[in-house]
Amino acid sequence: MKFGVVVFPGSNCDRDTVHVLQHVMGFETRTIFHKETSLEGFKPGDCIVLPGGFSYGDYLRSGAIARFSPVMEAVIKFANEGGYVMGICNGFQVLCEAGLLPGALLRNRNQQFICQNIHMRTETTHSAVTNALEVGQVLQIPIAHAEGRYYADADTLATIQKNDQVLFRYSDANGLVNDSTNINGAIDNIAGITNATRNVFGMMPHPERASESVLGNTDGRGIFESLKATVLQAV
Repeated sequence: MKFGVVVFPGSNCDRDTVHVLQHVMGFETRTIFHKETSLEGFKPGDCIVLPGGFSYGDYLRSGAIARFSPVMEAVIKFANEGGYVMGICNGFQVLCEAGLLPGALLRNRNQQFICQNIHMRTETTHSAVTNALEVGQVLQIPIAHAEGRYYADADTLATIQKNDQVLFRYSDANGLVNDSTNINGAIDNIAGITNATRNVFGMMPHPERASESVLGNTDGRGIFESLKATVLQAV
């Protein structure tokens, strides 16, 4: 499995993501500049990551301009052909703007930027980013966003729930999910989702910031271990 990490103007988690993928997990990884127009060398079974940050300064709204970067046409084509695409924080926002994931990310309920460790509960193992976890497993992962409140209309939300597309929900350390554990006001406490064909993933928390013991937290590593497990199962 090979990884490509897209770098937009304003990306600030791209190097963190490359470090974890390449040096911690041992994946072949390269950066992809936002002006590139192809994903030559990548094939279904590989993964493109849209990292966190403030692409294009979050002008208009988060992810709205990055969605029209030259590279995104190739990313959309790659996803539609079955390639894995993962969006973290700002990357999740871009994927929603591009229509690769349903719903949208709105301003946090308190209208403030939130940067802290949170807990989230694993809701499914039926995805390439959760299959090494357990349903109900609680992860402590950092967040850092101002527009992380996931929203979908009633019909879309019902479809997501019915199809088991919710990856994670904001919870407390014991896995309790309710309004008091909903850090940003996301509908149904949703912290991450996958698409209907289960090859595109988006999440607001930053697993790359919780994947090394030197940082005092390795909970995020399970997400990348799941991707590795997916590859091994396919061999």
